[in-house]
Amino acid sequence: MKLENRVVNVAIQVLPMADSVDMYGMVDSAIAIIQNSGLKYRVTPFETVVEGEYSVVMDLVQRVQEACFLGGADKLLCNLKIQSHRTDKVLIEDKIGKYEP
Repeated sequence: MKLENRVVNVAIQVLPMADSVDMYGMVDSAIAIIQNSGLKYRVTPFETVVEGEYSVVMDLVQRVQEACFLGGADKLLCNLKIQSHRTDKVLIEDKIGKYEP
């Protein structure tokens, strides 16, 4: 199985920087891109975790970064954590499902 077809979890943290634009507004724009992606996701206080095929999620990461720049970011740090498995899908539900009400 190629990496591009594996279902993975990717934690995306964007830290946009600009002198005259509110950082949280740019982060809100990035989260809106994720919400409209059709992928499963969870927003947390420090990052947003997305579940999907590797190549689709990596395309989303690019669009999230572009949204920050379009929103006025001069610089951007984008931290990623990627969990994949050699043979199985990595699902958000498997990790946190038991904690959800």
